[in-house]
Amino acid sequence: MSSVAVLAPPPVIVLVRPQLGENIGKAARAMLNFGLTELRLVAPRDGWPNPSAGPAASGADIVLEQATVFDSVAAAVADCAQVYATTVRKRGVTKPVVTPEQAAHDIHAAPTRAAILFGPERAGLETDDVALARTIITVPINPAFGSLNLAQAVILVAYEWSKGLKDGDGALASPPSVDMPVPATQEELEGMLQQLDTMLEDAGYFFPPDRTVTTKRTLRTLLTKPGWSTQEVRTVRGILSTLDRPRPSRGG
Repeated sequence: MSSVAVLAPPPVIVLVRPQLGENIGKAARAMLNFGLTELRLVAPRDGWPNPSAGPAASGADIVLEQATVFDSVAAAVADCAQVYATTVRKRGVTKPVVTPEQAAHDIHAAPTRAAILFGPERAGLETDDVALARTIITVPINPAFGSLNLAQAVILVAYEWSKGLKDGDGALASPPSVDMPVPATQEELEGMLQQLDTMLEDAGYFFPPDRTVTTKRTLRTLLTKPGWSTQEVRTVRGILSTLDRPRPSRGG
């Protein structure tokens, strides 16, 4: 009898004693960007619901509407078999420390519910909060400036989790591929260069004469760098033709 792989449920995002409604809303927005919808709040400072959260969520209303409130971290994670604490410091607690990428891999690998704790904006998780977790998530960051705001921390972890989604399992959409324009032929490019060269000759641009060869080489190098498309060459040649033979003004 063949076994069927059990998909791990999406992780729960737990904001511990969040202070500002705006930050709760921004965290909800970051969650929904990457397919997470279950938000739990532990003792939010200004109560819940918070009228400041909605505008900051920018449309992530489903996350806010389904958010649940708990009095303690222990209650918020009681049904979770994996509990991660996000912190830049170990805070005197000896725990395994992983990156968001490794945590995401472990969450996808286990069919049990996971919770990820994020601390208050001002000081982060307290030692007792971290002690409840089984693993610490730490983001590699500039040691001279290790400050992340709440939504930034949530979006980093949520993004790493989203990368592990497979097609058919709610995988997120990537930007659509765009067909590259048809590249210009060398003949088309030479035509544009010759047209410009003639116009510059007639305008007396190449001066002094002993610098003409060098100047033309510089222009050729400049104008052959971008990898012109046929349409771009046609556009530039149209501009040059108009400059060479200005059209009558519309009012004339």
